[in-house]
This record gives sequence, structure tokens and C-alpha cells, in this order.
Amino acid sequence: MEKVTGGKNIYGYPVGILMLETQFPRIPGEIGNATTWDFPVLYKIVKKATPDVVVRKGAAGQLEPFIRGAQELEREGVRAITTNCGFLALFQKEMASAVNIPVFTSSLMQVPLAYVMIKPSQKVGIITIHSKSLTQKHLSCVGADKIPQVIYGTEGEEEFSRVILDDEMELDVNKSRDELVRVSKRMVSEHPEVGAIVLECTNMPPYAAAIQKEVHLPIFDIYTLVIMVYHAVVKREFSGHM
Repeated sequence: MEKVTGGKNIYGYPVGILMLETQFPRIPGEIGNATTWDFPVLYKIVKKATPDVVVRKGAAGQLEPFIRGAQELEREGVRAITTNCGFLALFQKEMASAVNIPVFTSSLMQVPLAYVMIKPSQKVGIITIHSKSLTQKHLSCVGADKIPQVIYGTEGEEEFSRVILDDEMELDVNKSRDELVRVSKRMVSEHPEVGAIVLECTNMPPYAAAIQKEVHLPIFDIYTLVIMVYHAVVKREFSGHM
């Protein structure tokens, strides 16, 4: 082995994840459950950044704590940084400017990508945990504001949005899955021009397969984005036979 250089305490974490401070359950498939990933991730909790503050209250006062968290993750050696709330799209430019590694704050960054993959006459469907709080500013911060889109939220349902936003201790997984599927089916039924769906919320990937089974559309979420960035910062060396 060639010579290597040290300087850190820990190694081998390609992706760092800035987490809200929460207590609600995090099931396999969602960003805060480490078994979701086939590679190591390094978590850092941003204190006092609750779902209510970040989603319903516009992340007021949270920019500096998230910048500090990103800088700490960079010093600890991660190669890219994401967050566990799509509403942190608001901080994309500031956080990316504060470090020297890629930052991707929100699944919403995939909205332009999804749009160029479908027919120009089609739209991108966005499913969010709280449609009343998702503003054009959130979308413009990640270049998604001018993309033809349809936005539906889960806040009108009984379980999923309430448990996450109110940070409750128990989650009915089956009920949450049924809600996400129901909202998705309603979106596609009322807007047949939707050609792809982006799930804003990082707690939604566990239900993406069930959604796709019903609506038969490409589904983009934070899982697809993290996997893509991981493969950008950790390239595979190929071997084989001709």
C-alpha cells in the first residue's frame, strides 16, 4: 500500500447527514435509519431544529446552526453533505458556499432532472409533508420554481404528517403508507399530465415502492439523490474480461 496521510479521528464516511432534533420513529428506508444505506453515513444532530420549526415556521434562526453542522461534517472527513428535511432547500446556496464539498439539502433538487426526462407537455408531481408551507422560495433555491409542477400535501390525512410534524413517539406504518398511496393516486387522477413524482419529505422513501406500484411512474426521493451523489464522490473501479 502507498503512503497515506492522517489528521482525523475517523475515516470511511462518504456522506454526512444533518439531522433535525426529533423523537419520532425512523423506519428502514428513511434517511435517519442507518440500515437504509449500503455504505457508512455520518449523522450530526442540529439541536433545536425541530420539524415544526423547519417546516411550519420557515426554519427561522436555523441557517447558522446548519452551516456550523456542515462545516463540522466537512472537518470530520465526509465527501458530501445532505439534510433530513426537504424544506432546508431554503439554505442550499448558503450551505454550499460555506464548505468545499458538495451539499444537497433537498430532494426537490431532482425536480428539474425529472422534468427533462419526461415529455415537455407533462409535469412533475411533488408530494410534500405540508403543502401550505412549501413556497416558491423553497423551489427557487434549488432551481425548481419554473418547472411545470403539481404540488400535493399529506397534511389533510390523519397519521403521517401529524406524527412527523408534531414529533410524536408512535407511527402507524400501514396507515402512513395508505395515506401516501391515496394522495399519490388522487394527484395522478386529477392531473393525468404528471409524468414523474418527487417526494419532498425524507420520511417518505419507505412508501415509494407502494406508490409506484399504484401509479406506475418514476419516483424520485432523497434515497435516489443520496445514492446518485454517493456514486459521484466514490467512483467504482471496474474490472472484468473482454
